[in-house]
Amino acid sequence: MTTTEVVVTGLAFGEGPRWHDGRLWYSDMFRHGIFAATTDGAEELMHTVPTQPSGLGWLPDGDLLFVSMLDRQLRRLDADGNETLHADLSGIAAGPCNDMVVAADGTAYVGNFGFDDAAGETFAQATLAIVGLDGTVRPGPAGLDFPNGTAIDASGRHMVLAESFGSRLTAFEIESDGSLTGRRTFADLGGRVPDGICMDEAGGIWAADPVNASCIRVVDGGEVTDVIELEMNCYACMLGDDDRRTLYLMTAPTHVPSADQSRPGRIERCRVDVPGAGLP
Repeated sequence: MTTTEVVVTGLAFGEGPRWHDGRLWYSDMFRHGIFAATTDGAEELMHTVPTQPSGLGWLPDGDLLFVSMLDRQLRRLDADGNETLHADLSGIAAGPCNDMVVAADGTAYVGNFGFDDAAGETFAQATLAIVGLDGTVRPGPAGLDFPNGTAIDASGRHMVLAESFGSRLTAFEIESDGSLTGRRTFADLGGRVPDGICMDEAGGIWAADPVNASCIRVVDGGEVTDVIELEMNCYACMLGDDDRRTLYLMTAPTHVPSADQSRPGRIERCRVDVPGAGLP
């Protein structure tokens, strides 16, 4: 059994980990902030987001894009700390927005719940939003069962998307205009629920599985090659450090905020054999 090391404690609910400029960046939804942590666990608040941050990514000029969940927006933060609206996603997102990947050319692919669970709505399939570098929004693939974590390979031509409520990973080809074609099942995960994901250089996908308190590595076709069992639920993962062979895991007992305002979430890590590749 793989043993993990706890790096950061005191998270309310960590999401969207990204390795960037020598630190692990991530959203803490219920602390309403974007943070960055060093490898020794020192945490810094980078930006406050009252409407709950989720997916993170960077544009070619270095500006940070972040998902603002509750108002269904994609926001932009420049190097001076100035925040602007990059795209309004409410015309596509039928529920809160969640994870995202930003391609090398600045195209952002943003998921959403498909329904508003806080308003008592029942499950409905979702449409992925595709946002151009200029902020132009268009609908991507529809009929998705809770699109969530997303990864793009090193060539920039292939994408894998986690459909959490579908218990599967779905693959697409990325066309020159950023559109997605060739939809197919990358892996049927049966009783597992993929949440946040990242990719390694062999094309394997690490997928957080909050229902089974684990993180798994799965390859094209559905074979699970590795399972990391955890004490708490795992909601997202990221391959980082200089060699991209450290797997960072965002864990928490539940996705529901604690009534007593406790912060039991944490970031854990372990070493893996195959280094990360592609985006995020």
